[in-house]
Amino acid sequence: MSFSLRPAILALCVALAPYAAGAAPGENDMGIAQSLAEMLRDARTVISDKQDLINDQQLGDKHLTGEVVLEQAVAKYEKDTGVDPKKLDPASRQGRLLRAMMAAIVEVVDDNQPTINEKGTGFKGFIPAVFARMVAESFDHLAKGEAEIKVTAPLELVRNRKARPDPWEIQVIEKRLLDRAWPRGQPFSAEVETNGRPAFRVAVPEYYVESCLVCHGSPKGEMDITGYPKEGGKLNDLGAVISITLYH
Repeated sequence: MSFSLRPAILALCVALAPYAAGAAPGENDMGIAQSLAEMLRDARTVISDKQDLINDQQLGDKHLTGEVVLEQAVAKYEKDTGVDPKKLDPASRQGRLLRAMMAAIVEVVDDNQPTINEKGTGFKGFIPAVFARMVAESFDHLAKGEAEIKVTAPLELVRNRKARPDPWEIQVIEKRLLDRAWPRGQPFSAEVETNGRPAFRVAVPEYYVESCLVCHGSPKGEMDITGYPKEGGKLNDLGAVISITLYH
């Protein structure tokens, strides 16, 4: 009998900010940052959609390789943006960084094949949030100091210390994204020195949808399926932030 996850894990768990309006992203900082965020969340959606398959304890080889996940993520990206990321000039900054992101997606899925294909185990823990964190870490390595990406959240919601917001992210979250007057879904960007280097930084807000509340809602403190206490969140609360740093 296969293991079926509860809706909060199956769902992407946040309402996403829309992709930049207008023409396809060009060789500019905001366009590059949003394209990286788009590719990450499209791959995360694939992993979300495949949770029942991943957690099927009777099936061994799921045939869910890195290339399979990437192919589906690229299709979603192209549908959402009208751009085939594989056709971008690899010599351009956007093309180079998107290729690093795509390579990170493949690397993480392939490195986790023993977990994905393990028979006899139901809940594998290879959930969208864990996948996104590992892809971000791989991307940071592959980008070779040119860019960084992280999925963080308001400090009280962070479940993994590696995802804790840095001082700039804390200030943006508390002073901007959590402000009731802040336009829903609008990213915040700024030129700010980071790690002793000039950088363009973008914070993309993501919000709880109904299915998120199974794990992140009420009653606050009750353990969810992943073994963490629920945060007592509410529909449309800020649940996560995709933070992108592009160094100059």
